[in-house]
Amino acid sequence: MILANGKLYDSRQQESILSGLERRVLQTLAGPPLSSEAVIAAIDRLGRRLDRGAFAPLLAQIEQADRYLSQIRPLITREALEYKIQAELGSDAVPCCTAPPDGLPALTVHPAPLGVLLHIAAGNVDGLPAYSVVEGLLTGNINILKLPQADKGLSVEILRQLIQEEPALTDYIYVFDTPSEDADALLRMAQLSDGIVVWGGDAAVSAVRKFAPAGAKLIEWGHRLSFAYLSGPQDRQQDWPALARHIVDSRQLLCSSCQVIYLDTDSMEDVHAFCRQFLPVLEQAAAQGPAQSLGAAAELTLRRYQARVERAITGSVSDSSRTVYDGRHCSLTACTDRELELSDLFGNPLVKALPRRSLLPVLRRQKGRLQTAGLLCPEEDRAALTGLLVRAGLNRVLRAGEMSDSFCGEAHDGEYPLRRYTRMVNLR
Repeated sequence: MILANGKLYDSRQQESILSGLERRVLQTLAGPPLSSEAVIAAIDRLGRRLDRGAFAPLLAQIEQADRYLSQIRPLITREALEYKIQAELGSDAVPCCTAPPDGLPALTVHPAPLGVLLHIAAGNVDGLPAYSVVEGLLTGNINILKLPQADKGLSVEILRQLIQEEPALTDYIYVFDTPSEDADALLRMAQLSDGIVVWGGDAAVSAVRKFAPAGAKLIEWGHRLSFAYLSGPQDRQQDWPALARHIVDSRQLLCSSCQVIYLDTDSMEDVHAFCRQFLPVLEQAAAQGPAQSLGAAAELTLRRYQARVERAITGSVSDSSRTVYDGRHCSLTACTDRELELSDLFGNPLVKALPRRSLLPVLRRQKGRLQTAGLLCPEEDRAALTGLLVRAGLNRVLRAGEMSDSFCGEAHDGEYPLRRYTRMVNLR
């Protein structure tokens, strides 16, 4: 399905739409700029419609739709969007006049959109492709969205309804369900773009780098790793269940999902003891969470098989170095190594020993990939451990149960998206 000119088209019409896209883009760029107020007002109205049951059939396809709505709804209010612009752009949101030293003529610094953004979205978060476009709209950009294969139609419908709320957005939103294998179509979209926003893993980012035009700004929101760090006494009645719910609810599919539970210890005996004690807590969360789909179970089995084959071929990690504690629809794997790595997902984290003195050398091996640490520790240790984690390269240090929560105005992977989608123009 394609969204262009405010209307839905069959995918087979891609060629005819692409052939006329440059002309439409040039016409839009020649016209008046897009007002951020118009964008905010339209999104706010759409949010109110969401409260009245809009998108109910599509939302019904989402696991834990209520939880999903509770996180996304606060981000699409007028107040939240105005705060986002202020937090991310600050004084750069409006033109300003500067007075250079030595009596040089005054200079006006004017914010402007990059121009045209191509969004190549990932499918691990429902509605994320639409929100990526929203950020492009808030900065006045024309947006071309390449949908992920996993999208179930929610993003297209959100953007179509947004255009209905504000017809001025018609020429600023184009959505294509182009397969990733269609290199020719993607190259044509990229050649129209001033910036390419790519979400996804290393393979996706590398593929985009190959066809990105030399003049296009490449904006990468790539693969990230997150973990929980447990040090000293914790509240097992609150903190442990919160961590378990996070692991189950996120299915460990998000960049902010806990992949490894690190314990502030040198002792493997402590690791095994934790696994035995935490497994019933994780089982309870799994029992209360969404039922594991057949596809998830099959993927888990395949991932475990592939991991065993890789370890056997490379000899990097022997099976004896990993002990699996199997629970009902979940597991914990006690590992003798300390590396931060992707787990088997779907409620199956790894557990490793990592004393705080070794935090920096271990985590720095994943520099550039670190995102969130869920920190459980006594309050008197929190400031020191937080500082250590930040110096290691973490961009978010939160309570373990909040690792995948979204917060209004927060940076993404240590950067503000709106700032990356904007350029500063000097006028004299």
